[in-house]
Amino acid sequence: MSGEVDLVKVVFELPQDGDGWPPARTESMWANRRNGDCVELNNIPFFVRGFAAGDIVRVAADEEGVLWVKEAVECSDNCVIRIAPIDGGGESAARQAVLDAFAPLGVEGEGLARFNLVALHVPASADIQAVKQLVIEGAEDGRWHYEEGCVTDEWRAAG
Repeated sequence: MSGEVDLVKVVFELPQDGDGWPPARTESMWANRRNGDCVELNNIPFFVRGFAAGDIVRVAADEEGVLWVKEAVECSDNCVIRIAPIDGGGESAARQAVLDAFAPLGVEGEGLARFNLVALHVPASADIQAVKQLVIEGAEDGRWHYEEGCVTDEWRAAG
């Protein structure tokens, strides 16, 4: 049937910093198979740095058939911002408050309860200036801490 998506699981190896972060050695993500050994990432990464949903990456299968990400082939111009809410009436409510704050700006995300973390997908079509301003204001107001997981030149240039 035409129009079907060939969804595969791909795995990133995660370099560890001196503080034991990220809390895993690998992160797996869903991806849509493209031509040859390339796939398009279909998830928002929680720990992988430098990659975003929509990026095209090259993969290689190991002897067990696991598809390991080897390199970026084409960047999507999407950004990933990770938010760690500070309190806010319970972890679940705090994560939802983050998602609700960014939704009007066209930003979607996913929460990870175990680490009280929200990974935001900032599409290239979003108002990058407004999104970055909200990220910074929330940090300055003590609502959250944040990390720039994958940002573009446009994000860096935004005030």
